[in-house]
Amino acid sequence: MKNLFCGIYKEKTVLVTGHTGFKGSWLCLWLTQMGAKVVGYSLEAPTSPNHLELLDLDMVSIIGDIRDLDKLNQTFEKYKPDIVFHLAAQPLVRLSYENPIETYETNVMGTLKVLEACRQNHIKAIVNITSDKAYENKEWIWGYRENDSLGGYDPYSSSKGCADILVNSYRNSYFNLNEYKKSHHTLIASCRAGNVIGGGDWAKDRLITDIMLSVSQNKKVSIRNPYATRPWQHVLEPLSGYLSVGQKLLEEKIEFSDAWNFGPSDEGSITVEEVVKNVKKHWNKIDYEINKDPYTLHEANLLKLDCSKAHILLNWKDVWDSNKTFEMTVSWYKAFYEKSNQCLTIDDLNNYISIAKEKNLEWTK
Repeated sequence: MKNLFCGIYKEKTVLVTGHTGFKGSWLCLWLTQMGAKVVGYSLEAPTSPNHLELLDLDMVSIIGDIRDLDKLNQTFEKYKPDIVFHLAAQPLVRLSYENPIETYETNVMGTLKVLEACRQNHIKAIVNITSDKAYENKEWIWGYRENDSLGGYDPYSSSKGCADILVNSYRNSYFNLNEYKKSHHTLIASCRAGNVIGGGDWAKDRLITDIMLSVSQNKKVSIRNPYATRPWQHVLEPLSGYLSVGQKLLEEKIEFSDAWNFGPSDEGSITVEEVVKNVKKHWNKIDYEINKDPYTLHEANLLKLDCSKAHILLNWKDVWDSNKTFEMTVSWYKAFYEKSNQCLTIDDLNNYISIAKEKNLEWTK
């Protein structure tokens, strides 16, 4: 596994913000498996159970707030990371309605302070993770491209749009590509992905999590927005994209210091109700009902990404189709709840890499 991504991560010091979260924990596992020296910086684990704790990784774990610039600087000065993956965020749409101030403070000012710590400590490569919701959603039937307008209806979505604008500003103001290796030595990219699923997510108000928790408690799950269409993909799909971009930045390829979309093929964009029917095929205990509350908070009905840029320039493709994604996700939770907290994460990663190699994807070489 250490030869993946041309072996670029072996012995590199990689700082991951938000490592105690769902996506961050999967990224830390993959990085440690490739021989990276991983330093995590995040608030306490947001849920119990928690995926990172199940993994018990050999890494440095620092509990801190990304809004604390002094502590960020102390961490950067001590560990001197080669690359930073910034994932820390308030990631939930519905919670952003309840607490907009914390959402903006974390997702906007927190990102600003991470970028400033990177600037002050001369970090070589930065991969900032935002969201497909950063785009101004016009309910188009086609996917958004990286140069489409940023925006956002709800506090969470607009905060992610703001974070992307921040990245663009820092790239222009401090990490200008025309000045690379003259006045600075930093390359920065922004990555946007759609809905991700997979084992180890226990965050509130997420469809798969709600389903799995309900099953574990022998309850019927209540489904809101059944006809909303989303690009569903396994968490490993965008992570392979983030790591591919990080590789290019570490290789000092300035043309990759840009924005990138990572999403599934069109067949991965299906409605919420279709998702529930799909996962039910793999665990017959699942039962659901449609929430007909007329006062449900606004969420986008149709949102998809155009990933042509990543397909062509990074030779990045998704590995698992939607059926395989749902199968692997349900199998993970089924093992956890029915086999005494069994954790299939490493097995899933190995399976994913094996199929990617069969498909001869560039990052496997």
